[in-house]
Amino acid sequence: MTTQPYRVAVISGSLRSGSFNLALAKYVAKQMANDHGFEIDEISLSDLDLPMFSEDLEAAGFPVNAKNLKDRMIAADAILIASPEYNGSLSGALKNAIDWASRPYEGEAPLACFKGKVGGLLAASPGAIGGLRGMRHVRQILTQLQMVVVPSEFALGVAHQAFDDDGNLQDERSATMAKGVGLAVAEMTNALKNAN
Repeated sequence: MTTQPYRVAVISGSLRSGSFNLALAKYVAKQMANDHGFEIDEISLSDLDLPMFSEDLEAAGFPVNAKNLKDRMIAADAILIASPEYNGSLSGALKNAIDWASRPYEGEAPLACFKGKVGGLLAASPGAIGGLRGMRHVRQILTQLQMVVVPSEFALGVAHQAFDDDGNLQDERSATMAKGVGLAVAEMTNALKNAN
């Protein structure tokens, strides 16, 4: 019997073209694909262009792009999130996406985008500590939503100098730590799927 490969949804909390967070998330996801056979679904918050969450908008009819986000997150076995640090916290774009994804849709189990799914956290910044403070807030939110966030995490400092022309991390220690997050997500996903 052939088993389907697991799927990792990749979300960057940055809307900027040329985002260091997206580059980092793609780097780790590529390792997950190459080393662990994961399929990758890169979810672009910029392309989705979600409206700011409002219960009035929700009541008027769930926005198509918010439903698209939810469907893709539900279809994923694991979610890899990279968020820039804005004023010591996560980006507004990422928080808004999480807020929409947390809302129940007709016929859907509560917290279907998050509950029991494996999450991995990354951050990147031109600053020295790489967005570490904001990553703590992302972890707190996802844990509240009953996601299984792996303890391993990686914040990439001086990110504007970190990548080569092919999108690979140039520093061996940084590469090992980044890949470690992907490994932890892959191992936890396998463990949870095999336990069911």
